[in-house]
Amino acid sequence: MNRSPLTQRPAWKALAMHYQEVKNLHLRELFAQDPQRSARLTCEGAGLYLDYSKNRITDQTLHLLLNLANEADLEQHIRAMFRGDKINLTEDRAVLHTALRAPRDRSIEVDGHDVVPDIHAVLDRLSVFSDQVRNGAWKGFTGKSIRTVVNIGIGGSDLGPVMAYEALKAYATRELVFRFVSNVDGTDFAEATRDLNPEETLFIVSSKTFTTQETMTNAGTARAWCLEALKEPAAIARHFVAVSTNAAKVAEFGIDTDNRFGFWDWVGGRYSMDSAIGLATMIAIGPANFRRLLAGLYAMDEHFREAPLNQNLPVLMGLIGLWYTGFFDAQTVAVLPYDQYLKRFPAYLQQLVMESNGKSTTLDGAQVNYQTSAIYFGEPGSNGQHSFYQLIHQGTKLIPCDFIAFGKSLNPLGHHHDLLMSNVFAQAEALAFGKTAAEVKAEGIADGLVPHRTFEGNRPSNVILAEQLTPESLGSLIALYEHLVFTQGAIWNIDSFDQWGVELGKVLAQRILPELESATEPELKHDASTNALIRKYRGWRQEQRF
Repeated sequence: MNRSPLTQRPAWKALAMHYQEVKNLHLRELFAQDPQRSARLTCEGAGLYLDYSKNRITDQTLHLLLNLANEADLEQHIRAMFRGDKINLTEDRAVLHTALRAPRDRSIEVDGHDVVPDIHAVLDRLSVFSDQVRNGAWKGFTGKSIRTVVNIGIGGSDLGPVMAYEALKAYATRELVFRFVSNVDGTDFAEATRDLNPEETLFIVSSKTFTTQETMTNAGTARAWCLEALKEPAAIARHFVAVSTNAAKVAEFGIDTDNRFGFWDWVGGRYSMDSAIGLATMIAIGPANFRRLLAGLYAMDEHFREAPLNQNLPVLMGLIGLWYTGFFDAQTVAVLPYDQYLKRFPAYLQQLVMESNGKSTTLDGAQVNYQTSAIYFGEPGSNGQHSFYQLIHQGTKLIPCDFIAFGKSLNPLGHHHDLLMSNVFAQAEALAFGKTAAEVKAEGIADGLVPHRTFEGNRPSNVILAEQLTPESLGSLIALYEHLVFTQGAIWNIDSFDQWGVELGKVLAQRILPELESATEPELKHDASTNALIRKYRGWRQEQRF
């Protein structure tokens, strides 16, 4: 393995020289010079079809990017993750979310222990419980069946389940209502429960330690809400279940530990939606469909593990993304799913990508001198076209785009889907090729308007297609981005699996909270701005109290 700093490696230096040669090449030229480009620069795997031909790359670019991956010994990094090595170095943990979707006949060891039987034991318990809620066998404290499931979590314990639920709503039972509470802002809980009947409501409290401040604050409010109506503390055991590793805290809360579903420290929060954290998803879509989701994740895992790097979807997308951040100084990536069911997918990717690779320190503790994670954002098409696409098309910033679409609609209405898909293909085409001033003039546009109606083009994009949005294709799509993140993190030589950056704010909040709630004026020792803000808030709080 090449241990020299990334920017000192031969492949990086070669890429830097190559960038100077190709930075002004236009996609119009690249397509004109190579009639086979669109056929060659495609790749398939795990039910997904990737067209990456509309990127500002040549065969030499790909060759050099693959050299960079080889110099970083990417294949060895991949093997290390799949065999359970402790690649999360700062926390001394294995990274084995891939084990969560391994078939029963696989064997994966962590510290000499095969974890696959443990995983399937939890999945089997989740399946039994999910069926009991779905078929009405699980009764609330007063004997009524559950009609509403409320998932309480934050971060990966919320973004994963709510994304998967929304994405697979077409497969969900409509006999049950699902709500998701994450924000410690009381409005989130109040609005989620305003029209609910406590006798028919089940809360899933998802917190690995059962100490997460926001989650446990909301869980405590939910407990009080339930007891106000049901009176008896024993009711909690019929209306709350836990996804946690902390049995003592779960029991202290009043939840029967038989209704605690665990997971493991080698499952990071943002990689946990296919663990017990996905209980709400499983109840919604049923155990059989949940296992189809796992099968899709596993299919992409196997593709990532086995496919040659030059035919490997996550590797290719990861390398191309690195090309833009590292050499074109692109700061963002737009994820544009042309399916309304994927409306929460960009928000899910925000955590997956930016919490994983938003790092400025290498595994060796050195400061990086290159760009790491891009900023991810997006909205479903075609809504985004009437929002921020203007900037992507004619703004001053280079924003690579990922278009995601499906050949068959789950709700075929008239020619809606043809219209939707025409926009996918048109937007990618417009971004790539633009519209020249000569073409605008040929349309008879007045000279003064020509600059405003000209599109530079040369804006890169990937197009990711699948036949239909199914549990399997959603699983493949999720794992595609998980492994894209891994690919980039391995080459950047950063730890993609810790998140120390979220800790400092939490620590300071714990210090500030008693200062906000103190009955007497506290002695404030923050900076002048923070002190003034606290005093301003305390003044309003006093007025509200009285």
